[in-house]
Amino acid sequence: MTRIAIVGGGIMGLGIGWYLARAGADVTIFDRDRAGRAASWVAGGMLAPHAEAEPGEERVLPLLLEGHRRWPAFVEALEAATGQTLDYRTDGTFVVALNADDARTLRFWYAYLHDMGQPVEWLSGYDVRKREPHLSREVVAAIWSGHDYHVDNRRVVEALKTAFVRAGGTLREATPVREIVIDGARVRGVRLDDGLFEADTVVLAAGAWSREVAGLPPEIRPPVRPVRGQVVMLRMPADAPVLHHVVWCMDAYLVPRSSGELLIGATVEEMGFDATPTAGGVFHLLRGAWEVLPAIYDLPLVEIAVGFRPTSRDDAPILGPTPVEGLVMATGHHRNGILLAPLTADVVSRFVLTGELDPLAQPFTLARFLSQPT
Repeated sequence: MTRIAIVGGGIMGLGIGWYLARAGADVTIFDRDRAGRAASWVAGGMLAPHAEAEPGEERVLPLLLEGHRRWPAFVEALEAATGQTLDYRTDGTFVVALNADDARTLRFWYAYLHDMGQPVEWLSGYDVRKREPHLSREVVAAIWSGHDYHVDNRRVVEALKTAFVRAGGTLREATPVREIVIDGARVRGVRLDDGLFEADTVVLAAGAWSREVAGLPPEIRPPVRPVRGQVVMLRMPADAPVLHHVVWCMDAYLVPRSSGELLIGATVEEMGFDATPTAGGVFHLLRGAWEVLPAIYDLPLVEIAVGFRPTSRDDAPILGPTPVEGLVMATGHHRNGILLAPLTADVVSRFVLTGELDPLAQPFTLARFLSQPT
């Protein structure tokens, strides 16, 4: 039987591993720390390809929309496999403006989304507050995207760990991969502290650390860097939540959980792997959130967290084959990791099992960077 090693136990590695294990493959996931506790743990869990579409991202939009389409079946299968609830919510998303300048920017964005055929609506401040009465009276307008959803990403990764192991996969946490071992043009396995783990296929899904894994020839090191994001978690009253929908403003986004938590995120910082929370980052988030939702002022602050988005040179994922036989990549998802997790799991696992790459993923292989310096 083909032996598969996955480097990285975030939502990508766990999702791919689960799909492979339930197909009967011999698959082991190696994580340098606790699986699912890096970028996947700190994400907002937003599944919002419509409201988040931006000029210049037209090439990746079909991938994002297909990723969004895969989520209902993914949730159904994962909940059935584990008996765990993922808090998948289809409430919709608001993008709000707090003043005339914001409203002009939002109008431009709305026109772009409308021209792209996205299912969005323009609302007045009054109409928004009818749906979210705790929003500031300074809110003058909003884009409403009723087809943009969200999920509790922490529940997802915990459920994936359970599903992967139940399907017969082996999860080795606190087991850093020191080197991907390549013999000529073929992968041999991964080197651990206790020796070589031989594998016919190695899937590199190490997120922001993918470029740092030793053993890769310089020309195929994925051009992925860490982009730091700080988030703040507050606690809403269980019987009287102050927010029911995801709300974006110019300086922050707010994501309510059914558990009563309210996540506020996220900074975008080029700080390498510095995981130190900063007063400035937290202040920026809380000020932005308070301006749109003043009721947060008295909420308990329960967590400050830092994660590293795995960001490729063109902000799009790197999926599928490499020039090294048996070496497969699933990294570089930037801010779309949660959204693209089910699609990535399906596309990469099917490639590993059959050698066939979904046409939707073909523009997003490592090949697009090979003629450029990495």
